[in-house]
Amino acid sequence: MNKKHNFSAGPCILPQEVFEKSAQAILDFNGIGLSLLEISHRSKDFVAVMDEARAIVKRLMNLGDDYEVLYLGSGASMQFAMVPYNLMKVGGKAAYLDTGTWAAGAIKEAKKLGTVDVVGSSKEENYSFIPKNYTVGSEYDYFHCTSNNTIYGTQMKTFPEVDTLMVCDMSSDIFSRQLDFSKFDLIYAGAQKNMGPAGVTLVVIKKEILGKTGRENMLSMLDYSQHISKESMYNTPPVFPIYASLLTLQYLEKNGGIAAAEQRNEAKAKLLYDEIDSNPLFETFCVKEDRSLMNVSFKITDESKKEAFDNAWKAAGISGLNGHRSLGGYRASLYNALPIESVQVLVDVMKSIK
Repeated sequence: MNKKHNFSAGPCILPQEVFEKSAQAILDFNGIGLSLLEISHRSKDFVAVMDEARAIVKRLMNLGDDYEVLYLGSGASMQFAMVPYNLMKVGGKAAYLDTGTWAAGAIKEAKKLGTVDVVGSSKEENYSFIPKNYTVGSEYDYFHCTSNNTIYGTQMKTFPEVDTLMVCDMSSDIFSRQLDFSKFDLIYAGAQKNMGPAGVTLVVIKKEILGKTGRENMLSMLDYSQHISKESMYNTPPVFPIYASLLTLQYLEKNGGIAAAEQRNEAKAKLLYDEIDSNPLFETFCVKEDRSLMNVSFKITDESKKEAFDNAWKAAGISGLNGHRSLGGYRASLYNALPIESVQVLVDVMKSIK
């Protein structure tokens, strides 16, 4: 197969090994004569998958038994509602940082369940930077931020000290860099950006923060405690995406873990940003200090060269480079599984446009 250089923002590129093992599991899972797609999620074969898929997250993040790991359906957007439903007290309020489209979506949903204060926003500047110099006090039930913004190409390089719970949407940069994950009380991430196929969302949550909202008769499917009590199988889980995510995390673990992935990602980002900064035909949409290591959003400065550039990168076997429809331009997503060789192909194409 003529494999493309896949810069898609999601669903993401995955290691070839993951594709091969996933394909085999669809045909015959663990040599049992049944496909992964047809076995019971209560069978010992899949229970073992779920147990390890939850355990490996805590190993990679260096978290203890005070945290629980869930794999839930409905995408990260469901967490826009589940977070305030489980953490915002009745009559309470939460603080949100507005750094892009997905952060704005989380704010919109939270406002339906209580009071939301936007403590910082870069909306008026088209989300070209990460807001700073804001404070979050103890009057809030929690603080919510989005670590990486796929559309605008910005990323939080540091996280604030807050006097409340810290919640973070890490959908597009989870497992890409070293962080003190114990600093966060709840982390969620759609798998399809950096750890697996679409169809499952990872939630990592400190158990002690639950059950304090004063909300009675909670809807079971929206209650984290219900999912925890059933070991992430309160209902039939998305079996295939969980298995593929496990394979991806196993690949990450055996190839040096998050620390090694961070080094590779920094090298890829430097290669591409150095070309953008030195080539007058290209420029990024955001300020330099907040540039994302995962999603490089950029534009061409001479529209008369656009057709030549588009033809060149397509001819080079590059896929998924078009920018988000709301921003335009181009977007190169440098997720964990993307080899630096693919970035070099893109850089060579950029150099060739005169």
